Amino acid sequence: MLISEKRLEEIFKNLKGKKVAIIGDLMLDRYFWGTVTRISPEAPVPIVEIESESNRLGGAANVANNIKSLGGIPMLLGILGNDQSGKNFLEICKQQNLDTSGIISDDDRPTTVKTRVIAHSQHVVRIDRESKTETTNSLQQKLLQILESNISTIDAIIIEDYNKGVVGKEIISGAVKISKKYDKIITIDPKFNNFFEYKNVTVFKPNRKETEEALGIKLSDDHSLEDAGKQLLETLQAEHVIITRGEYGMAVFGRNGSFKNIQTTARSVLDVSGAGDTVISTLTMAMTSGADILEAALLANTAGGIVCGEVGIVPIDKNELYQTLLEDMNHRPPRKAGT
Repeated sequence: MLISEKRLEEIFKNLKGKKVAIIGDLMLDRYFWGTVTRISPEAPVPIVEIESESNRLGGAANVANNIKSLGGIPMLLGILGNDQSGKNFLEICKQQNLDTSGIISDDDRPTTVKTRVIAHSQHVVRIDRESKTETTNSLQQKLLQILESNISTIDAIIIEDYNKGVVGKEIISGAVKISKKYDKIITIDPKFNNFFEYKNVTVFKPNRKETEEALGIKLSDDHSLEDAGKQLLETLQAEHVIITRGEYGMAVFGRNGSFKNIQTTARSVLDVSGAGDTVISTLTMAMTSGADILEAALLANTAGGIVCGEVGIVPIDKNELYQTLLEDMNHRPPRKAGT
């Protein structure tokens, strides 16, 4: 599928200033960067000599980073622990001028932290510190109250569920009701626990593994893929379902019976971390800017392919996305790294 340059310019021009609320699990991504020169005498594992450390916003906050890098205005709604990692998270938000008015501090749970060790551009190990206990109804209601009190300035809602406890049934049903009441786009990046709770949404975007686990089937060919998409559309009564398929791109299904496969555009795959965040962000931003579902899926698929070529979790660069789409349209050879 191709899109004209004129149409592309129109969509990208409209991206600026779109406000998107992101409800979900907030995380701090901590990185240790180093090199490996020897194996430990204590166990057959590499010894990583750390050269630098960095903290980044992860989980639903990585969606916010992508919204901002595309020219939008993100509003984060989620919960942090009342701990040092939570303070680090808020400090990064402050540095990046991200709205934190929708973030609630909870004394009863830790801030989710994912620590990654990277050596020679290779992901060596990840260490998670988290609580998966579902948040209380009162906290979920507070988040919904914040959402509704700001809904007049919001163009779309994203629910980013990592099964870390923030997105419960009350959040889901409440956010969907608000989206319908005020006629707002609502897009979903689900996980297994609440998979079938997301009814009557604009776009439901699981990946292949999540779909297989939820439906109890193997997506081995186009026939099984099409059956899965139609089953999800019927069960959830969604306007659209998009199943992301890694190296095989994504499949787009519509309530009108349409089915379209969009091939991957990844030039190289160094790290798939955060690619799903980039896809849901780009898809939602494009739809708020007037793109139809296939146009939005094309932009999202291309953006996901680009960030897979980066090490660590990084947001999509708007200019790089635009230039890559132009190259694809003009059948020009892909750029070499660093050019």
